Amino acid sequence: MPPVTPGRLYVVATPLGNLQDITLRALDVLRQAALVACEDTRRTARLLQAHGIRTPTTSYFEHNERFKTARILEQLRSGRDVALVSDAGTPGISDPGYRLVSEARAEGLPVIPVPGPNAAIAALSVSGLPTDRFLFVGFLPHKAQARRQALEELAAVPATLVFHESPVRVVAALAEMAKVLGDRQAFLCREATKLHEEYVRGSLAEIRALLAARGSVKGEVVLLVSGAKEAPAPVESVEEAFAGLVAQGLTRREAVKETARRLGLPAREVYRRVLET
Repeated sequence: MPPVTPGRLYVVATPLGNLQDITLRALDVLRQAALVACEDTRRTARLLQAHGIRTPTTSYFEHNERFKTARILEQLRSGRDVALVSDAGTPGISDPGYRLVSEARAEGLPVIPVPGPNAAIAALSVSGLPTDRFLFVGFLPHKAQARRQALEELAAVPATLVFHESPVRVVAALAEMAKVLGDRQAFLCREATKLHEEYVRGSLAEIRALLAARGSVKGEVVLLVSGAKEAPAPVESVEEAFAGLVAQGLTRREAVKETARRLGLPAREVYRRVLET
């Protein structure tokens, strides 16, 4: 018998809330797959039903990843395509999926992304905070000491920090961030794309006060915090620059010209100052 061509594992991004936020390709993959592995079968069933898809589903979440991974890999080995989805957004990003993708890759099985919604990127795109460099942190540790230590390690990072946070802990987290990081500019993205979506820009203290006044917070939360300001590079003096260039073998005349160019000064001024040393 000819060898069986292995199936493909599709990592499929699904809507954060609004069921229309799904690509045409994602719908095709969900229809054609032999199986959909999903974080919550009930939640995924609503998505599939909304788009007239009848593909069988199986649960795949944090507490059954170990044994379900083995079963899904067997499906792939037998030539069946499997679509992996999470409750919302892109699987494997603070959601189940890493173990399955890692083990499929280790076996040489094809793993194919079907890109789409991602809560962190959605929040960044409308935050107004710098997006040229960002660090996805995900969820902070639950315990206070570990959470503080994690924030201390992030305090000097010059990139925008991206956190996921529980609505139950978000007020306390904002207070801890302000204490450890300083009262930086921040952005709250809550319930993105859903009926009661909310987007708030302000300092950490301002956003904390706003949420604390409500008594309770509901929904999925993404917090963005501006990065640490980079310390300005030390300004080199004329004398230091000139002496360093001479030490590198430049003549006094060459060193004067290069010092003037480097520091943006007239060569005459550089020559006058080095003559005084």
